[in-house]
Amino acid sequence: MNKKIKTPAVEKLFEAILCLENMDECFDFFEDICTINELLSLSQRFEVARMLREQRTYLEIAEKTGASTATISRVNRSLNYGNDGYDMVINRMKEN
Repeated sequence: MNKKIKTPAVEKLFEAILCLENMDECFDFFEDICTINELLSLSQRFEVARMLREQRTYLEIAEKTGASTATISRVNRSLNYGNDGYDMVINRMKEN
């Protein structure tokens, strides 16, 4: 875990997220806490990660998501050298 983000404020934020009970609550909370562009950017990165795990090409991902090749590369680096958070969530979603 990256110690730079492990602060009491970040822990409280994550506690708040874990309190959300359904999709409507997620929409309400994230619309309040994020700008529209921040939320769209987060969702784009997640879609890029999912598509990379499906072995899609950078060109295909860029065309479908509108993500730049720099963003796709950053997400790919996280998938290969990060904390496996994307994979954990993607796999759990497949199980459900």
